[in-house]
Amino acid sequence: MGVFMGRPYFLWFNRRMDTSLLPFFQPKGVVIVGASTSPEKLGYGVARNLIQSGYKGAVHLVAQKSGEIFGKQIHTSLQDIPDPVELAILIVPTKATAGAIEDCGKRGIKAAVIVSAGFREVGEEGAKLEQQCVEVAKQHGVRLLGPNCIGTIDTHFPLDTTFLQPPMPSQGGIGFISHSGAFAAAIVDWAREEGFGFSRIVSLGNQADVNETDMLPMLAEDKATKVIVLYMESISNGKRFVQHASEAAKQKPVIALKVGRFEAGQKAAASHTGALAASDIAFDAAFEKAGVLRAETAEQMFDWAQALENCPLPKGNRIGIVTNAGGPGVIAADSLEREGLVLAQLSESTLTALSAILPPAASIHNPVDMLASASPKQYAQCLEILLQDESVDSAMVILPPPPMFKAEDVAKSVNEVIVKFDKPVVIALLGSTLVGNALSEFRNAKVPTYPFPERAASALAALVKRANGLQSLPTLQFESKVSKVGRLWTPDKLMREYGIPTALIKLARDENEAIAIANELGYPVVMKIASPDISHKSDVGGVMLNIHNEQTLQSGYAQMMKQVKSAMPKARIDGVHIQRQIPEGQEVIVGMVRDPQFGPLMMFGSGGVEVEGLKDVAFALGPLDQAEAESMMRKTWAGRKLKGFRSIPPVDENATRDVLVKLSILAAEHEEVDEIEINPLRVLTNGAAAVDVRIKFKGE
Repeated sequence: MGVFMGRPYFLWFNRRMDTSLLPFFQPKGVVIVGASTSPEKLGYGVARNLIQSGYKGAVHLVAQKSGEIFGKQIHTSLQDIPDPVELAILIVPTKATAGAIEDCGKRGIKAAVIVSAGFREVGEEGAKLEQQCVEVAKQHGVRLLGPNCIGTIDTHFPLDTTFLQPPMPSQGGIGFISHSGAFAAAIVDWAREEGFGFSRIVSLGNQADVNETDMLPMLAEDKATKVIVLYMESISNGKRFVQHASEAAKQKPVIALKVGRFEAGQKAAASHTGALAASDIAFDAAFEKAGVLRAETAEQMFDWAQALENCPLPKGNRIGIVTNAGGPGVIAADSLEREGLVLAQLSESTLTALSAILPPAASIHNPVDMLASASPKQYAQCLEILLQDESVDSAMVILPPPPMFKAEDVAKSVNEVIVKFDKPVVIALLGSTLVGNALSEFRNAKVPTYPFPERAASALAALVKRANGLQSLPTLQFESKVSKVGRLWTPDKLMREYGIPTALIKLARDENEAIAIANELGYPVVMKIASPDISHKSDVGGVMLNIHNEQTLQSGYAQMMKQVKSAMPKARIDGVHIQRQIPEGQEVIVGMVRDPQFGPLMMFGSGGVEVEGLKDVAFALGPLDQAEAESMMRKTWAGRKLKGFRSIPPVDENATRDVLVKLSILAAEHEEVDEIEINPLRVLTNGAAAVDVRIKFKGE
């Protein structure tokens, strides 16, 4: 055990894959329960694919009627089949599925794929049948995939338990986990045209038992899998997913396409933090915490996967471009900037070398425009010169149909150069018929190729994100230190417990107490209405600053009460809070809202009354370390401005980061706290102080 911020933590441990799931990909024997001799039946399609896939293990068939298919005998009882058998594919009526699972358990089969539909997805009765299947499976130690799924594929073993139209997908390094069977089927067919292959594919269906998190270690530890992609519609256990995804991402790239971004409606929240923290933001934060790259589209997900499967990782974000046309070069330059990448500044020696082989009218500055007359040799020479330049981390080759040469000849020359360097190179191959042979050359050489510069730029950005992400994957897991705080804890007391400085504040129940407290604290003071029903005090005249004497306090108290009662006549008013006014500084907001799936979701950004209007905020999943807190701050103007800007003097960044980290630890250690918000946190030249703190407990 070590210590972080004065608190104990445990190192995240490396969990091995669950060996009970291995039969879903590499069973010693498979039985199809519900096999059919009719080509129109799913039981026929599964038998066809399993037998024709090249699977070397034992294949058994069970149906109500005996017979023969593909040279295999059909048995009428599961108990009649010989060993070995480790996996069952169940294609039986919905109401018979639980019984089939029980038969599997009695036969010693510990893994079953339920292809049949008609369960939870169709309503309450189906949900009860699904739960019955789960209970029976637990009694007999059977792991379930599905129901309502298409099964699994391992192209290298090989194994195909699906009913998809043949042929089986090509061998490759992409492991694909999909919540949707139809989407997986479409991608398999699309991949044939796109020229990439898979290592393993798993369709999860309803996830009655096995889910996406369970399958991550299976792909992470599979030697044939180079990159993992997930199509996700939901998540089974957010915290567990983050942990397993983080462990997987340490071994190989993980890309997720999470659909359902835009929900209709949003839960009521007691703070700015809660109002701004939509559930999809929590997924963004969770993916970032785990080192998972989040794709916006299916096309983008597989564009990235092909680059990550076949390219080395770059050392930086500086890109060199080789093209034979100016227009596509400009498109590429714009796309790179949009992706957060930069055009490499070529060295003088590189410019000299380019000048020696290109015509005078060519542009030797990045993007390097060789002109339409560029030959295969010039393409190869220019690319090699760029890759030799230490200021170039990656390269994009843009190839529209050459007017004077064959595109495939250019491709062959370029491929000979790419293999010489440990730098990523992607191709923007523009056109169709005239570049078809070139596309085949690049695909055969495993060079990522895209039809437009924008997609090539996106792939390069994914490589950079992966390289950067490997340096910042989380390593800490916190141990709770403090018991539940409960509602009797005041915000000030809780802040002090975690070392977060606050501006001393006291409750005055009437005007006389307010004067006494102000005299005790010393002027100037701030006065704020005290009411559990008023979230935004300044909106109703409930905040008064720069009170320098007793007379101003008296008149201000009367005016505040009048305004607040007029604006919110039904609000409960407990009095006013008197607080010593803190010196001028920069104001930021620091907050937390507890996401039901992932836990504490931290927020940082511009504070004060305009926080929801400006929406200059960043979110991250807590608890945070110093680097994660720093990254949050840099994403916002509020955080960047702490260094000073024009007439705005610099303030204490370290103190700000320290508050953010400590608040995240508080949130991680106290699950009974639903929301915390410090708004504003006033950051001074030296130090920072929480001016206003709000806490919402569960059930409030």
